[in-house]
Amino acid sequence: MSETTITAAMVAIGDELLSGRTKDKNIGHLADVLTLAGIDLKEVRIVSDDQDAIVEAINTLRAKHRYVFTSGGIGPTHDDITADAVSAAFGVECHHDAEAMELLGTMYKNRGLDFTEARQRMARMPVGATHIPNAVSTAPGFIVDNVYVMAGVPQVFQAMLNAVLPSLETGAKMLSRSVVSPFGEGDIGTLLGEVQKTHADTSIGSYPKFDGQSFSTEIVVRARDEATLDAAVQAVQDMLTAIGESKASTGPDLG
Repeated sequence: MSETTITAAMVAIGDELLSGRTKDKNIGHLADVLTLAGIDLKEVRIVSDDQDAIVEAINTLRAKHRYVFTSGGIGPTHDDITADAVSAAFGVECHHDAEAMELLGTMYKNRGLDFTEARQRMARMPVGATHIPNAVSTAPGFIVDNVYVMAGVPQVFQAMLNAVLPSLETGAKMLSRSVVSPFGEGDIGTLLGEVQKTHADTSIGSYPKFDGQSFSTEIVVRARDEATLDAAVQAVQDMLTAIGESKASTGPDLG
């Protein structure tokens, strides 16, 4: 494990995601897995089945981040164009990979099914790509440089991610702790901003809650080491104590 920060981005591909017909499940799963591994997911783009859009997203993100993960668009239909787009992004030919053809051909033969032209499309990938194993349905994903191209079906995406995770460079894992504030964001916003400035090595988020009668806030403090986390959490707690004392001394707001 490296002590440096490792960042990643994701490109979720498919018209069905943008139309709302398919509800994405891969973004949250990737974020969870990468966070546990010490990799920061910094950006997610959802793009249509348009080659230029996919190429632009991949080329922009792979230049900024250690890893780029894609989901969707490597199936057997005409609109599955991710393999072509990744090939274009890297300026290489997209071809029927011989090893993938053998894997899929054998699988369909064993199932008593024809290895049709449509099914052969799932063996297409950029020249020079390496495989990502698919323990669920055989058809492999692939890796080109720092771009990891995986299926959109959540079960397959998760299996592919599990396959590549051990090979990824990881950074210091992010630690987090929650502090419950009985006050709403309007009460804590300014002072919490000052705490964040004072503890610049942390990330402090606030998440409002409403129980039907009053607002409260969950404050989540994140840092990469315990001492830094402890100091920021203590500062938040001190802030809440001061707000409570101030409210007690001034009495209720009668409007």
